Amino acid sequence: MSAPFSLSSKLPATGTTIFTVMSKLATDLGAINLSQGFPDFDCDPALIDAVTRYMREGRNQYAPMQGVPALRQAISAKYDTFHSRRYDPDTEVTVTSGGTEAIFDAVTAVLQPGEEAIILEPCYDCYLPAIELCGGVPVAIPLQLPDYSIDWDAIRQAITSRTRVIIINSPHNPTGAIMTTEDVRELTSIVSGTNIVIVSDEVYEHLIFDGAQHESMARHPELAARSFIVGSFGKTYHVTGWKVGYAVAPAALTAEFRKVHQFVTFSTITPVQLAIADVLATQAGLRELGPFFQAKRDLFLRLMNGSRFRALPCGGSYFQLMDYSDISREEDVDFAVRVTKEHGVASIPTSPFLSRSKAPRVLRFCFAKKDETLQKAAERLRVI
Repeated sequence: MSAPFSLSSKLPATGTTIFTVMSKLATDLGAINLSQGFPDFDCDPALIDAVTRYMREGRNQYAPMQGVPALRQAISAKYDTFHSRRYDPDTEVTVTSGGTEAIFDAVTAVLQPGEEAIILEPCYDCYLPAIELCGGVPVAIPLQLPDYSIDWDAIRQAITSRTRVIIINSPHNPTGAIMTTEDVRELTSIVSGTNIVIVSDEVYEHLIFDGAQHESMARHPELAARSFIVGSFGKTYHVTGWKVGYAVAPAALTAEFRKVHQFVTFSTITPVQLAIADVLATQAGLRELGPFFQAKRDLFLRLMNGSRFRALPCGGSYFQLMDYSDISREEDVDFAVRVTKEHGVASIPTSPFLSRSKAPRVLRFCFAKKDETLQKAAERLRVI
């Protein structure tokens, strides 16, 4: 009799993502889904028309590995317009199948086994697995409550000769925090004279509020020279299901990035790339995204007045953190599940964004929803 088959997991601590769990619970119960980060309103019909046109024209075969030229050129032009930095569309811009792929490709391209990657927690849940799958060592630095600011002294103390990567995220998921000019100065000071590479997750780059400037790594030459900058058209054009993202980086970094990318997805859906290129080339609507989502944030906060939830600062993204300490002493996952079952509103607990530190009593709500959806959700939450 043969020995039983056995398998040692490369990600033993990883299960089904909390986004999948809470969205399924919302669907099963018919709850209002403010958990997973996607809009419940549609994209510009012109974008749908453009995709359909390109499909009917027969543009349905493989795109170039690095992305269709028109889209890479439009991405380059956008960085020139918004951040006064031009990335060469041929050697410094790569289209990927979503921002998550771009983050994985960037980390895998530069992180050797045994090298360290600093992450700031809470953080998007793909960072840690990407580090671990390449044999890297994650070094988690907690963000500082109540505003989730970055503890730069803690980062300095964490730097060693093995530090290869720092992953940053602004606007931040799940907290909505944004980097400031002082943060940029601190980061520049820390990496200056080192071989540290920055992976900058900027997928919510146009969703920034209250007149603030998005401090993209592209705006700062010393940081841009060592940074992969990751973006997502799913967030920009309300088409998260299309999974089209990109990375911009200096040519030497891009060359290594593409070595990984070509064996992960190789290329991304051709007619969608062409349609996005048409829309992005005009840059129409990009400056209106911040005010649009700020109005959504402000509406949700007004609607939550009178509830026992306490709103935390949100400077960008389309997520609002709410402290529920005055309501319950339950752990965040238990409370989120109970609110979904008993009150019909699904949210995301923050503990799955943490690898070490204990989660505060905070839930994340997505406000990228129709006004009537936010109204119904707030009515239910106010009675808790």
